[in-house]
Formats: sequence, C-alpha cells, structure tokens
Amino acid sequence: MAEQTTSSIVIDADPADIMGVIGDFPAYPQWAKGVTRAEVVKDGPDGWAEQVFFALDVSPIKDEYTLAYEWDGYDEVTWTLVEGKMLRALDGAYVLRDLGNGSTEVTYRLSLDVSIPLIGMLKRKGEKILIDTALKGLKKRVESL
Repeated sequence: MAEQTTSSIVIDADPADIMGVIGDFPAYPQWAKGVTRAEVVKDGPDGWAEQVFFALDVSPIKDEYTLAYEWDGYDEVTWTLVEGKMLRALDGAYVLRDLGNGSTEVTYRLSLDVSIPLIGMLKRKGEKILIDTALKGLKKRVESL
C-alpha cells in the first residue's frame, strides 16, 4: 500500500458486533456519508462479501466503483479497488482490537488515488475527512443497534 492516512476510535461494542455492521453493505447508505448505494456483487465462501459495488457522492468525488474484500475473522478486513471511474486506487482496512472491557479500538487505514491530478496535501486531507466521517458513522451506527 502507498502512503496511508490512519485514524482510530473506540466503540462501545465487541468486535463481532462491529464487524457485523462493517459487513452489512446494503445498510451503508443509512450511515456511511456519501454512499448512495452498496451492493454485494460476489459472496465469499466464508459468508462475508468478496466484492462490493458502491455509488459514492462526496464532493468533489462522485464515482461508482467495486472493491474486493479480504476478511480475517473479527480482527481485520482489508479492501482494494477492482474498478472505478474516477478512482485509480482505493486501498484500506479496518483493524479491530478488543480492549477487553466491552469496547473495541477500531483503526481505519486508507490510501486513495484519483484520475484527476490532486496535490498530495489535498489528497491526504480528503482521506482524513473520509476516515473521520466513516469512523464516526460506524461508531454511531454500532452503538445505536
């Protein structure tokens, strides 16, 4: 993975509950800001999604793309871009660490590249906004269930 932006948040839930929300792609438009559609294209042999199509509209990025996922139980999920219109790369991960007190630290790593030229600083800022929004949305969704 190229240069990454990383951020973490603590969620008051166990890793299995959090991974359940992460893996419930059709519900993403309800809580993941900018995601207007998320459809599982291909299920993996373990029951987790292997490929997911997304429609995203977060100014200035409006795109449709497909991600390939790899799941490591309730500890980690990673993804890479299969195809996109505006995106050239979108690699990321959610890493979950059980804190043993009914809460879990969730770390989100993201590296993206777009087909339009963007200054590195602007790209990092975009990644940071995406990550912070995703983590806050995930926390709110998990803790409300």
